[in-house]
Amino acid sequence: MSLIEVSNVKKLYGKGDSEFTALNGVSLSISQGESIAIVGKSGSGKSTLMHILAMLDQPTTGHIRINGEDVTNIKEKKVNEMRNSLFGFVFQQFFLNAKDSVLENVMLPLKIAGVSGKERKLLAMEALREVELDDKAKNKANNISGGQKQRVCVARALVNQPKIIFADEPTGNLDSSTGTHIENLLFDLNKSHGITLIVVTHDYDLASRCDRQIHIKDGMIVEA
Repeated sequence: MSLIEVSNVKKLYGKGDSEFTALNGVSLSISQGESIAIVGKSGSGKSTLMHILAMLDQPTTGHIRINGEDVTNIKEKKVNEMRNSLFGFVFQQFFLNAKDSVLENVMLPLKIAGVSGKERKLLAMEALREVELDDKAKNKANNISGGQKQRVCVARALVNQPKIIFADEPTGNLDSSTGTHIENLLFDLNKSHGITLIVVTHDYDLASRCDRQIHIKDGMIVEA
């Protein structure tokens, strides 16, 4: 059984003369443990597809099944619960709380999930060790480098032991050496933990490292 199954998904924005088709009949399946790159030019629909896969947006028509469950029209509370328990996110922008410590930032998904304070700290420190940042746990998030911030984001994505990590241009704000380090970290997690990795990128070198590339053009898959 596929971990993610997408059937004839369309996504429209606007109405009347201003209506825009961001996705136009997309169907695909993704298996547990795969690394997938969604690639395409700016405006192609690749980020829209990721947002729908990650339940950050809903399709206009079509269906999404995740872990065997049709999630197309489920209630917002269930969406939030599934997103917090199944997914981790790494974005181009770090979205860290600058005045909080590194540890507090990594613990946030566990706090949302209602995990006790003691267990939150243990799990967050374990995630920080995975990205070799446990020595920075007490640092404020705004007092570490860009590469370290992105490693904090990877730790935060990892802390709830997700089935899927979504990475949207994860190296876009980093120099090439630091970017390669982050890439290696994500692919190591994919291989060692069996976490499905879904990367949105226009970087074809990064995309080529994935098991499979899904090419989007004008809201449609042109190669998969």
